[in-house]
Amino acid sequence: MSGKAITAMAIALALPGAGHFYLGRRRRAAAFFGIVIVMFTIGLLIEGKVYTPEKNKPLTMLASVASMGVGVPYFIARSIRPLGEVLSITFEHGTAFTLTAGLMNLLLVLDAFDIAERRKP
Repeated sequence: MSGKAITAMAIALALPGAGHFYLGRRRRAAAFFGIVIVMFTIGLLIEGKVYTPEKNKPLTMLASVASMGVGVPYFIARSIRPLGEVLSITFEHGTAFTLTAGLMNLLLVLDAFDIAERRKP
């Protein structure tokens, strides 16, 4: 694994699209940034949950990894808003949006790795 691939993966994990931007894929980076951030923001606006690990609830660990996959925006969201309003009628849809945004960014980290390693054009 090259240093370029490690760098691309690290910055892609921190900020959606940043790994592709680093690799010179500017338009793709802008699209990925927009898609992930908009999905995550919609999830937050419709009262979705941003998971954190909870003691004696092992499945929250998986959901937390998915939520954290969005990178720095996850930590910003955790610092400025509560967990999500369970009584809201949009709670489950919002949670699906936040989880999907994180999982999508994790796939983008792998895509940045493949591009850096020249496995993908």
